[in-house]
Amino acid sequence: MPRTFAYARVSTIEQEPSNQLGEIKAAGFNVEPHRIITETISGSVAIVRRKGFSRLLDKMEKGDVLIVTKLDRLGRDAIDVSTSVAKLAQDGIRVYCLALGGVDLTSSAGKLTMGVINAVAQFERDLLIERTQSGLARAKAEGKILGRPPALSDEQQKTVRQKLAAGETVSAIARDMKTSRQTIMRARDAVE
Repeated sequence: MPRTFAYARVSTIEQEPSNQLGEIKAAGFNVEPHRIITETISGSVAIVRRKGFSRLLDKMEKGDVLIVTKLDRLGRDAIDVSTSVAKLAQDGIRVYCLALGGVDLTSSAGKLTMGVINAVAQFERDLLIERTQSGLARAKAEGKILGRPPALSDEQQKTVRQKLAAGETVSAIARDMKTSRQTIMRARDAVE
């Protein structure tokens, strides 16, 4: 008989996983307390780097069922989530997501759903990259200087080169100018 496990994740200590556990119970799943894993960790942290999820994996066996309320409880990165769901499926563990109508993500319909979600996520990433590149090109065309402003003004960089030419050390100049050695070395290597 398959055992049912629940995974509830919140991002901050101010949040409570009780709503997620309530949703799982309301959906008709009766999960024994020792099979419930809750954890407070950002969704941006890869699933394999989460201690709670690792404990869950150690407990689960072929034929078991994992319940999550929403796909984002597994993670924000669609590729990480789909890879993890595929690994669970390979181990014979079914994954149900309540927000997707309780679909088993390891079934044919679930795989289709994951494929669509991954395609949309990739599309959104591509659009973000396009918008960013377009914005940078526009700003550059308008003559805006991109990137972090230099730590030293042109005059300060000239002073650095003069001091180096006079034999002062990079460390001494950095201390005098209250900046890092790396900044002094960048000024030294800058093309006039």
